[in-house]
Amino acid sequence: MSENRTFGAGLREDYQRFLVESWEAHSGAILLVLLLMALMVKGTFWGVFGGLRLWGDWFNNFIGLGPLLNIKAKLDSPLAHRMSLMNIVLVFGALSAALLSRQFSLYRAPRLEYLWGALGGTLMGIGATLAGGCTTGGFFTPAMASSPAGWTMGVGLMAGAVIGLKLLLWTLEHISWGSQAPPTIDLPLQRAFPLLGLLLILAVVGWSVIWSQGSDERLAGHAIPIVIGFAMGFVMQRSRLCFSRAFREPFMTGEGTMTKAIILALAIGIPAATLIFQKKLIDPYDAIPATFWLGSLSGGALFGIGMVFAGGCASGALWRAGEGHLKLWLALAFFAWSGSTFTGILSHWGVLDRDTGDNNLDFTVLGSQAYLKDLLGSHEAALVCGLGMLLVWYLWVRYNESTEKFTVT
Repeated sequence: MSENRTFGAGLREDYQRFLVESWEAHSGAILLVLLLMALMVKGTFWGVFGGLRLWGDWFNNFIGLGPLLNIKAKLDSPLAHRMSLMNIVLVFGALSAALLSRQFSLYRAPRLEYLWGALGGTLMGIGATLAGGCTTGGFFTPAMASSPAGWTMGVGLMAGAVIGLKLLLWTLEHISWGSQAPPTIDLPLQRAFPLLGLLLILAVVGWSVIWSQGSDERLAGHAIPIVIGFAMGFVMQRSRLCFSRAFREPFMTGEGTMTKAIILALAIGIPAATLIFQKKLIDPYDAIPATFWLGSLSGGALFGIGMVFAGGCASGALWRAGEGHLKLWLALAFFAWSGSTFTGILSHWGVLDRDTGDNNLDFTVLGSQAYLKDLLGSHEAALVCGLGMLLVWYLWVRYNESTEKFTVT
């Protein structure tokens, strides 16, 4: 009996360590990159904005704005569109992790925060349209693919974070309406949350298996992204991995833990992606938006302001929505709607029309596709350049942690 109790206590300790206590951000970053590498080997890149924009297209068609915005009358199903599908299962992954750790609840924000969520989501949708993606598809994935478009958006995100923090501090000093936090909501059946989280994992695995064995080739091709997207949501919730914090915290508190985790992810991802490109397993231009440099910079700045007010970026908003944060659900709704609407407006003006130059690269009014390998002449030079930029970023973060010289007051 004593040995059984010891064995049971050990299992409870393991459960507490891995499924209740938060993981280190660096561990989450490493796991995220491994999942992204698996996705790239399967021939695709990670993006969030395209799926959210599809949701906005569906809503605009529903309210009758579709024809005015030149949105197709017949859209892909949210479950058949790869990015939309991965967004959905990312939420499920975060929900499963939150249930297993009993961290799921309906988190209500003060009334003013819902206004900021709507404003932030709107700005993020506009910024992602200009940059050709959010912090994943506009910054992280292009940076990992050695495109200066990603790094340029990163500069814009930093500038936007500074502006957003200054504006937010001003509102805290001058606006008192709606700042009182509402009481928390006690949900029933909390003791059953871990079981529900486990059942959700089994359901998603079963879903993937059914699609992989089906006759529809398109759905069968989405079977692996279902599992990867779910695992990404699980990892991000457990490690609290957030791109918004990576750009916001150095200017807000001087703390750089999340920033260093993202730097580590890129330090692993850039060489791995370079190897994948050299093996010709995937076309890097599929990850490079035609927005360098104007769209990347301006879009990043607007997105950076928006993510400060919303309280998260695109992927961060998704996994926090999976935890039950109602403000983030509202931010996602306005993100999706504004992304769809602004895309329609810019398309009507011809801003997003793509042409191909003499170098066979696409360009728009907002910029062009840019790949460091083409600019520097080799994969090796592009790799050295990318790692060099990461080193500069890391040294700046460490300097700011020591001095807090760049914090916004």
